[in-house]
Amino acid sequence: MEERIQDLINRLTLEEKAWQMMHNSPAIERLDIPEYNWWNEALHGVGRSGVATVFPQAIGMGATFDEELILRVATAISDEARGNHNTAVKNGYRRQYSGLTFWTPNINIFRDPRWGRGQETYGEDPYLTARLGTAFVKGLQGDDPKYLKTAAAAKHYAVHSGPEKLRHEFNAEASLKDMWETYLPAFQALVDADVETIMCAYNATNGEPCCANKYLLQDVLRDKWNFKGHIVSDCWALVDFYEGHKVVETPEEAAALGIKSGVNLNCGSVYPSLVEAVNQGLVTEEEIDKQLSVLLKTKFKLGLLDPEENNPYAHLSAENINTEEHRQLAREVAQKSLVLLKNDNVLPLRNDLSKYFITGPNATSIEVLLGNYHGVNPNLVTILEGVAAAIEPQSQLQYRQGTLLNRPNANPQDWASPNAGNSDATIAVLGISGVLEGEEGESIASETFGDRLDYNLPQNQIDYLRKLKEAAEEKPVVAVITGGSPMNLQEVHEIADAVLLVWYPGEEGGNAVADVIFGKISPSGRLPITFPRSLDDLPPYEDYNMQGRTYKYMNAEPMYPFGYGLSYTDFEYSDISLSDKRIRKENSLKAAITVTNTGKTKAGEVVQLYVSDLKTSVRAPKYQLYGIKRIELAPGASEEVIFEITPEMMELVNNEGEKILESGDFKVYVGGSSPGKRSTELGVQELKEAIFTLR
Repeated sequence: MEERIQDLINRLTLEEKAWQMMHNSPAIERLDIPEYNWWNEALHGVGRSGVATVFPQAIGMGATFDEELILRVATAISDEARGNHNTAVKNGYRRQYSGLTFWTPNINIFRDPRWGRGQETYGEDPYLTARLGTAFVKGLQGDDPKYLKTAAAAKHYAVHSGPEKLRHEFNAEASLKDMWETYLPAFQALVDADVETIMCAYNATNGEPCCANKYLLQDVLRDKWNFKGHIVSDCWALVDFYEGHKVVETPEEAAALGIKSGVNLNCGSVYPSLVEAVNQGLVTEEEIDKQLSVLLKTKFKLGLLDPEENNPYAHLSAENINTEEHRQLAREVAQKSLVLLKNDNVLPLRNDLSKYFITGPNATSIEVLLGNYHGVNPNLVTILEGVAAAIEPQSQLQYRQGTLLNRPNANPQDWASPNAGNSDATIAVLGISGVLEGEEGESIASETFGDRLDYNLPQNQIDYLRKLKEAAEEKPVVAVITGGSPMNLQEVHEIADAVLLVWYPGEEGGNAVADVIFGKISPSGRLPITFPRSLDDLPPYEDYNMQGRTYKYMNAEPMYPFGYGLSYTDFEYSDISLSDKRIRKENSLKAAITVTNTGKTKAGEVVQLYVSDLKTSVRAPKYQLYGIKRIELAPGASEEVIFEITPEMMELVNNEGEKILESGDFKVYVGGSSPGKRSTELGVQELKEAIFTLR
């Protein structure tokens, strides 16, 4: 491969080299090199390329806590991706979003609920993000010893999570401790998993733009982690060098800085200026060759410059896109992502009651199925459609929207809420959608450019829910909440008899919601992010210090804690059995616990292990997630779950960003949520605890 790359570079003119490092690289007909567009998305299904299976949004996948499931999802996505690419090329199309290089997954840490793009992540925890991100990369890239199935990208490197409007000029300041404890671990895990691409972020980190950040790109990524893949700029991030961050003045200087910083691929418009940058003596052709050679390796590994018959993925076709098998998988993921936040013994509902009333601004919304960076599908099942398909023929179902998404009704007459009074059960589908939260230019109803600086649900939704409950009196009102980020659900929790958080649940979302509401399956999703009671409980949005943030450092009691979610059954945990009570620093130990389904319903449970260092020389998390295991148990059944606690899980990150092991006592917690009294207040069994000593 190295010989072929060098041979190819030797045949290219300087201008051709510059254009080969652009996301929209043109054909070089004299060398039989076809055009190739590097820009492609697959956040939760092949995105923006027409018909594809639409899986639940990434934050919903985070809520499954299930790496095996996420591996299956990414494997299905890469099947569709190859089928999509092969079909497009066969028909002469080599456009954007038909390639094999996917700028996915987004493994930024969802450190603040205000960030509109937090929905693209797996939540607030580096360990969970690393585990799910690694599974996603493996599924996208395949396991062939020679060829990549597709190329995955870890983004946005690094310390990137808002504000959206300021991202082209913003400087995120993070201590070395926070960098190495929170912001970098998931990226390191994906590099260890051989992710092919790293996308550098728009913002600056600690004073240097991320796409020209020597510490991040050279010292850490290339030197410390030994990353061998290519680096792509976020789109038009190199333009930000002179328009936003103002570290250079011209496109030529920006192009030279990009090359010297190790950016191999420019999504945007700057690298054609490399020709003039060489003429001005700002960069040498040899420096360009070095960065181009790294990029071309990805093309060869994908088989883009090899005969089709050599490629193990050439057989994938249109028949592999939007299959029935993938649809069933999308339904399974949605089922396992739904989080039951409250249940006053009203769920599951029978599906043969006399009359149901379904209402709310999101009951018929396709927007709330999709989330951002989505594909499209000819059979998107809304929540109304899912409920309608699940009830018996003798039952009656009425639908009224009842209230608008985010403003009071213009017409004051209310013909909707009285239906709650003459129905056996009311399902109110409330929450937010992609028009209110998302990326800078996507959320067309957001006055804050996709960020959610108001933590509350629109007041008209709360007022409508209250009217529904007043009309329903003793009959159950179930609130189904859509959205991709934490929101203030305190009033919803007080008013409704049950609250089900469904995220942006994908093409089978309506069926999955009905499956849970009517008890076809028990809910088993867990929150991958803390829901604070109020934004007043958090530091300012622009502050990247982790103190006071996430379950590790928040001082205030949350509304809903990290790892929380209810079930239709009860699980009993035995005491923790540790393999050792005292260990040396180089040793691991095992924690075993037996989980029993003591209820009457078959159900999934997410068993979680947390480790707490009880006495530390520097500020440390209260406890950290270091084990996840999803199990499914029939009534009366038990399963022993064994976790290994390694020295890495006992390490402390000091103020210099170094990992150190300190002697002393450690506490282990195992249970169905994160530790803390709020979990038990909400009905989760108290976690089991054990202590061991490191000497």
